Amino acid sequence: MTRILQPGEHLPENVPHYLPAELDTVFWGRLPARNDAPVLRISPGETVTVDTISHEGILEDQGRDPVAYFGSYGVEAEQVLTDAAALAASDHPRDPRTDGPHVNTGPIYVEGAQPGDLLKVTIVKLERRVPYGVISNRHGKGALPEFPRGERNVSVFAGVDAEQGTIAPAAGALRSIRFPLEPFFGTIGVAVDDDARPHSVPPGAHGGNIDIRMLTEGSSLYLPVQVPGALAFLGDPHFAQGDGEVALTAMEASLRGTVQFEVVAREEAVRQFGEQAGPIAETEEFLIPTGLDEDLDLAVQNCVRSCLALLQARWGLDAEHAYAYLSAATDFHISQVVDIVKGVHAAVRKADFRDVDVRSQI
Repeated sequence: MTRILQPGEHLPENVPHYLPAELDTVFWGRLPARNDAPVLRISPGETVTVDTISHEGILEDQGRDPVAYFGSYGVEAEQVLTDAAALAASDHPRDPRTDGPHVNTGPIYVEGAQPGDLLKVTIVKLERRVPYGVISNRHGKGALPEFPRGERNVSVFAGVDAEQGTIAPAAGALRSIRFPLEPFFGTIGVAVDDDARPHSVPPGAHGGNIDIRMLTEGSSLYLPVQVPGALAFLGDPHFAQGDGEVALTAMEASLRGTVQFEVVAREEAVRQFGEQAGPIAETEEFLIPTGLDEDLDLAVQNCVRSCLALLQARWGLDAEHAYAYLSAATDFHISQVVDIVKGVHAAVRKADFRDVDVRSQI
């Protein structure tokens, strides 16, 4: 039987910090704001192993009872996460009429992080907590407003077969649809400088529900710090997602992540990335500027401007040559079109600049 990562069990050796997803360490439907107290304090450079809970299986339209819900798909009760069941059964102050669905763990206070800095969040390791997930289409909020086609929301159960996800295409089907798994956190962010807690659905300069599928193991996300200590959080775990996330959700399923937090001081951040209005990501191969807006056209424009700022700051290109390079060599991906604020991210190949003098000493 596949190992289930229940709270506190099977933790990595020598974990410096472990943050479980308990009732007093999660936000459900809202995100941290400046007045929220941290549930963990760490020094820059330290790592934290964080448990996250998927909202699929605990929502009201699924009965708010994950043991019963997943049991209807043949999942044994001992394979259901106890922290998910506890949250679903609790009186957690989430209003489904006005709050979002996402569960996020945090906030984490990073010593020394100040507004104007960037918080660098590196995904060191990701582990699947369960061998199943759910893909849902609800309330006409996917890319196609005519879905769901009936009166009820549609949730499709997806199992895990080795390193693949599987969906049975119809009742009684003999063969399943198979697709590769690439786990990542859909939500990574920092607290906003406001008294009101933001809704968990739309992303923004604070990060949040950015749904960038390239943020797998080994990647980093740089977030503009809004409040002292950053007050970072993670959640909305995915096992897989296609760019766009067109049905509303991807393969949503709970993850355990080991994550490193570092602080990039403002002066160094500007040298590395230029003036960035929002998150920027990095993998071994790519630098990944982002653009956000309710209008997808404007999101693309914002992403292109973020790319221009990066290329000018890091490699000293003038705007015209940077613009030409982007058109010839850079892919612009739709991160998602279903979170009110739409997202676009670009993949700038670092290897293309191996023979270009780096303007900043990084």
